[in-house]
Amino acid sequence: MDKSFLKKLGLKINNHGTSTGLETSTSGKYISSFSPVDGELIGKVSKTSRKEYDAMMETAQSAFQEWRMIPAPQRGEIVRQYGEALRKYKDPLGRLVSYEMGKSLQEGWGEVQEMIDICDFAVGLSRQLYGLTIQSERPRHRMFEQWHPLGVVGVISAFNFPVAVWSWNAMLAMVCGDVVVWKASEKAPVCSVACQNIFKDVLKANNVPEGVVNIINGDYKVGEFMTKDTRVPLVSATGSTRMGKIVGATVAQRLGRSLLELGGNNAIIVTPDADMQLVLTGAVFGAVGTCGQRCTTTRRLIVHESVYDTVKQNLVSAYGQLRIGDPLDQNNHVGPLIDTDAVAMYQDAIAKAKEEGANFIVEGGVLEGEGYESGCYVKPCIAEASNEYQIVQHETFAPILYLMKYNDLNEAIAMQNAVPQGLSSAIMTNNMREAERFLSPEGSDCGIANVNIGTSGAEIGGAFGGEKETGGGRESGSDSWKIYMRRQTNTVNYSTEIPLAQGIKFDF
Repeated sequence: MDKSFLKKLGLKINNHGTSTGLETSTSGKYISSFSPVDGELIGKVSKTSRKEYDAMMETAQSAFQEWRMIPAPQRGEIVRQYGEALRKYKDPLGRLVSYEMGKSLQEGWGEVQEMIDICDFAVGLSRQLYGLTIQSERPRHRMFEQWHPLGVVGVISAFNFPVAVWSWNAMLAMVCGDVVVWKASEKAPVCSVACQNIFKDVLKANNVPEGVVNIINGDYKVGEFMTKDTRVPLVSATGSTRMGKIVGATVAQRLGRSLLELGGNNAIIVTPDADMQLVLTGAVFGAVGTCGQRCTTTRRLIVHESVYDTVKQNLVSAYGQLRIGDPLDQNNHVGPLIDTDAVAMYQDAIAKAKEEGANFIVEGGVLEGEGYESGCYVKPCIAEASNEYQIVQHETFAPILYLMKYNDLNEAIAMQNAVPQGLSSAIMTNNMREAERFLSPEGSDCGIANVNIGTSGAEIGGAFGGEKETGGGRESGSDSWKIYMRRQTNTVNYSTEIPLAQGIKFDF
């Protein structure tokens, strides 16, 4: 495979596959990153020791003292320049994302485009960090609120979006005046180093301290450096619900803030009035995109009994046409799972579904032979199942779609909501009443509710996140910037007296 994209990102690869430019650890311990595409070693990234972490935190805190006093529009200009650099490196960085994570090349490029888009959003935001003017009950007093940066913001990202989710957090935090420490996924660490290298060039060109952006690498123990650290007032964590509960509890014990973006168990409701072409496109991409490894992946398809057989037949036909293979080959639809551990979880979920009575209308399995040497390629599958099955209630990060019937829209919405997670949801219908009902307070209980598009894929302009075991956090657009700042209420007395609030008298 042509790996020239690594050199374009400044990642020097020797004959042993080692990214020599990444080996800076004093501990002598490294994370080996193997591509799920072909099983080859991409590089070794140094693990962050406790000593290195503490030194980096001192650098970050020092950088914050300077960064917070740079006017927000000027901070936005730095982020704008990073967006321009990402435009320059979109092709090689997108290829690295595809190669290290296993998503299709189009999705790899798309992830970098999300980074560019959030930079553009953050630039505009840098001139819109608005407070409020509040009417005081006391004469000749002005009361208002303003927002100040928090300090060092910790970001823990997951492998499935190895660069975009970090940027959702980091770009907003930076224009808010914060500095960022990024704990990247140990399953995709080379991507984080590439992003850091690009950003360092921008900071250097603007005489901004490197400590504004920082990365640490390692397993969950390295993440604990941040979650237990009182010097990190906010930890944004993306990953499993299990991980989020640990992070949330740990940060809460020290009365810190956490922004949790956790698991999803997303459903599409298909009504009799649905456009069947929209259903097919939305459901298939939602279920097999990124090989089922998105938190917004469509895992359940709740179909009205009158159109159930039609939907079922269309899905079986579409799945029969899926091309599975090297994700950097744009002729393929589906790439690999992230690693063989993910393959084992996929196989275990299929076995459990069958034990509970699921009927597989498209069988799964692990692919072998030429082109599948990494052992990470699997078949997307479809099972007729009950919403009550334990395995259906669980989020399996793999391309397994559960198909189920409903008779009444009330029943369908109840099924949609009857899972522990609450991230993304959708309804396919041309009936306005059905659509509005789905979006009403008695409809979807998810943070994202769509009409006539699938559950997967979101624009950066809207706040992204969900409820229940999804964690309640919101990242990216809308007013998500407020989590990265502290609110301060101010009162200015420009009279010659001090009248007390609530009419209290306290005269000398």
